[in-house]
Amino acid sequence: MSDSVKKRGQKFLRKFFRVTSQASEDSKEHIKENLIGRISHVENIRLLVLEWGLLVTALILLAITQSVWFRESYVEEVFAGGGNYTEATIGDVASLNPLFATTNSERVLSKLMFATISEIDYSGHPGMGLAASILPSEDGRVWTMKLRDGLKWSDGRPITNEDVIFTLELIKSPAVNSVYDSSLTNIKITEGDNGEIIFSLPSIYADFVSALNIPVVPKHELDDSDPKNLIEDTFSNAPVTSGAFSFNALQTTATTNEKVYYLSANPHYYKGRPLLNSFAVHTYDNKEAVISALNSGAVTATAELSGADSDKIVAGQFQQKDSSISSGAYVFFNTANPSVKKAELRAAIRQGIDMDKIRAEVPNVTALDHPLLESQIELKDYPEIPERDVAAASAKIAEFTTDGPINIEVATINTGYLPTVANALKAELEQLGLQVHVSTYEENQDFINNVVSKRAYDILVYEIGLGADPDLLPYYHSSQASEAGLNLSNYRNALVDDLLLGARDTLDEELRARKYEAFLEYWVNDVPAIGIYQPNLTYFYNRNVRTYSNNVRLVTALDRFTDVTNWAAVKALKNKTP
Repeated sequence: MSDSVKKRGQKFLRKFFRVTSQASEDSKEHIKENLIGRISHVENIRLLVLEWGLLVTALILLAITQSVWFRESYVEEVFAGGGNYTEATIGDVASLNPLFATTNSERVLSKLMFATISEIDYSGHPGMGLAASILPSEDGRVWTMKLRDGLKWSDGRPITNEDVIFTLELIKSPAVNSVYDSSLTNIKITEGDNGEIIFSLPSIYADFVSALNIPVVPKHELDDSDPKNLIEDTFSNAPVTSGAFSFNALQTTATTNEKVYYLSANPHYYKGRPLLNSFAVHTYDNKEAVISALNSGAVTATAELSGADSDKIVAGQFQQKDSSISSGAYVFFNTANPSVKKAELRAAIRQGIDMDKIRAEVPNVTALDHPLLESQIELKDYPEIPERDVAAASAKIAEFTTDGPINIEVATINTGYLPTVANALKAELEQLGLQVHVSTYEENQDFINNVVSKRAYDILVYEIGLGADPDLLPYYHSSQASEAGLNLSNYRNALVDDLLLGARDTLDEELRARKYEAFLEYWVNDVPAIGIYQPNLTYFYNRNVRTYSNNVRLVTALDRFTDVTNWAAVKALKNKTP
């Protein structure tokens, strides 16, 4: 039986091979006849083939376009959590302890790593930071502050009243010599029975909330430290923090003197954990190094440059944002110097110079005629600045030059447009018959010690911070006409002193406004200074990151970090909400 099966199988296979062989021959003949043999005919129908090819291509492209459009209709590219943001700053970092922050680099690191008792809010007014409330008594001499609930240091330990009082007492200690010591002079600080901190002031201070824009340091880290050696404590190199970021590591580049401070997002920050995973602060010696870092892609952004530097930045890679800040650029007359001591001469100079021409040297800024901003306080009226009259001004100045020409020493710093403004002022003064020499200094401690403190100038072209709320006592009160004070004009007027003290010592906004209106009349008549413009913060940043919102109103450049928890450096696709 097996032989029979074997024979049938062999017969089946022979038949199968014959059939497949015949099918193969038929297929080859069919292909040869209907495809290869007809290729020569394609030339006759090439237009039809081209039309069909274009139609098929168009259908494919249409399908792809529809797919992309449909996708974009339900997804969008948004900034997401994660990533690293880098900023370039200028200035050395001697300490990470915020109580000693003086250089731009130190101030930026302090702002990123340490929360303050009060802070400037999104609207540009004094608001609450670590404090839940800061309230005055009826007479304005006692202020009561309560901390927010649940505050923590970056190491997870609670932030308490003890930390706040410890910090404030450190600041008051002469051995510490903190940059904040003047804010707490003669103020008694105690803890109340209900968990509040009580500040007893020697006199009424309407702007006391702003004075508490002070960082707090942890008592459990510094309690055993000698106040005289506080700046040298190990805390200065690796601090426990309370701000949006905590210290991670330091990298030093010996060849360029660049330092990079790596910060990590602080999950215990009272405003919530930042979207960014990390923030790196690159410190440099000068703005040329900052420009090089931007153009090489080493950093994401910087606030150290001005609009005058925009042509040095790689086009297309960075965007420029200009935001007004509560500062003012002024021509300060040193009223103690014989050359500009007479108010009549100062008034003649103001009347003779073309201020519009000087301001034209600085693009995109707001003209500033007075020492107050409209955003600070609402006044019924501002006194008018006399109109320009070159003939009258020249005649008045000639009266002061009968014994010989007047030599004017003008000082300024090499920042932004200030040198340009100083030279434009020089040209105007020389047209009025004055002999002028301009000295431009680098902005450093030597300039503060040897020029500003000693008032080594007849005219100083300089920018000053005006603050969120008006308090002009530091700039125009007689008590501040000293090496340690900020009365850059050496201006002395007993009636002005009373008005400035009265404005500081009242909580009545209407009365405060009336006192400032009276002060402005003296300021315009006595001419201790001439207003030039309200400066901008110029911020260069990579177009692929999200930085501070345009809705944040800045008082100082550091207030750009008010919404740093929303900054981002990573983008992702997200489904749109129907």
